[in-house]
This record gives sequence, structure tokens and C-alpha cells, in this order.
Amino acid sequence: MADNPIIDTGERRINEAVCIDTKRIYDSCVSKDCLEDLRVTFFNRSQRLIDDAVTVKCRECEIASVSIDVEEVPFNRGYYSVDVTFYFKLSFDAYSAPCTTPDVAVGYAEFTKKCILYGSEGNVKVFTSNPISDEIDCPEAPRYTNPTAKLQAVDPVILSCSIIDACDCGIGVTSSFPQSIIANNTDNVPSAGAVKAVLVTLGLFSIIQMERDVQILIPAYDYCVPERECECSTQNPCDTFSTIDFPVDEFFPPERSERSDGCCCENSGE
Repeated sequence: MADNPIIDTGERRINEAVCIDTKRIYDSCVSKDCLEDLRVTFFNRSQRLIDDAVTVKCRECEIASVSIDVEEVPFNRGYYSVDVTFYFKLSFDAYSAPCTTPDVAVGYAEFTKKCILYGSEGNVKVFTSNPISDEIDCPEAPRYTNPTAKLQAVDPVILSCSIIDACDCGIGVTSSFPQSIIANNTDNVPSAGAVKAVLVTLGLFSIIQMERDVQILIPAYDYCVPERECECSTQNPCDTFSTIDFPVDEFFPPERSERSDGCCCENSGE
């Protein structure tokens, strides 16, 4: 590397070309899914609250867990099928009567999607030394250079929520959950014999990427030495608080932007 010439781009000087081992994104896709009428599965205590409720309101929804499975596509070399299963955790306000304090019921919904992405080819086994224990003179278990799928997603948008009789639903409950969900619930199994069912419609945004370990030659400008000094202040807490600006926007919400001034509703009379 020392023999590499110094290249002057006019802005910053490239000192040398450096080979790095990193992940390269071979393919990716973006999804905007409307998940309509997902059946929510409740554990025993929460299901009893739903059975006694006359109305429910979904207060929060988050992605609790994700399962990703990657398999080669037969007769199409370099392409892989990615099966992604989302497990959503939803919190509901369950009202047993009008104008009463609601009880909180927690349930889970499941959604599976599939996509096919290009991940290139490679059958190399990678061995690395074991830096954890010097006494064990053997490398770590080999990892194959098959591509890996990476998912990025934000918590879903709650579009609608309804409670109906379970016999009118026609959609089965989720029978199995990841251990991470089971461990966080005192009830070990989902409730059976539900009287009422809850259906939700969610809006989900996600990005799926197919990555593979590669060695890439990149230009190196210089070492990235931090220029800002650390603020290790040990002054009085009240003095520190006095330097924080007053949160005006929290007390006086800003006016709507020009972008939202126009009406987004269509006039059916025109």
C-alpha cells in the first residue's frame, strides 16, 4: 500500500488505497404494506378483559420480534427467497361499560411476507481466530459466505380496530410465538375458546436488504481524529440546567407548515 500514489482530487488528498472487509448490499427493496384485519391473539388474562369489553381502543403498536429465513431459489442462481414474519405487540384500552375506566389488554398479531432478492454466489467457508480465550488454540466455528437478509422497519401505524364475536371472525389465532415473547408473559400459552375477537388494520413501512461479506478497495484520506473536545463538566447541576433553552415548542405548538395548507380531501360533488 505504501507504493500507492497520492492523488489530489482538488478538495482533499487521497493518501492511499485501502482494502477493507465489509458488507456489500447486492439488492434491496422497500415495502409499504397495508395489513388489513389482522387477528390479535391474547393470553389468558387479556382475553378475559376482551371478552368482557363492549368496546376497545388500540393505544399502541410496536414490533416485538421478527423472524427472517433465507433460502436459495431453485433454477435461478444468485437469487434468494426471503421470508419475513413480523410479530406485533398491541396494547388496548378495554371498556367493560361506557364512561368507565378502561383496563389494559395486551395482544400479539402476526404477519408474513416473502420477497426474492439477488444475493450473488459464493461457497467459501470463513475461519477466524478465537481472541476470547488464549487457552483454546482453535478457530471459531466457520461461517459460510451465504448472503444475509437485513430488515429495517418502523413501528406500524394503527389504521383501524374493531371487536367482533369470535365465531364471526373466521381467522385463527396465532398458535406459536418466539421464546422472547413467551418469556415476557406470565401465561405460557395463548388463550383458547375466546368469546370475542379483535381485528386491527396496520400500515407498515420496511426495507429489506441482501448483504454479503466482501473485500473492497477504497480511497483513504486520513485517520478520523475527533476535533471536538469532550465536555466533562462537573459544575453545579443548577448551573448546567440554566444553559438549557426553554422548550417553547412544547408549550406553544408551531403553526402548520405551508406544505399542509392545501386540502387533501377530494370533493365528490365535482
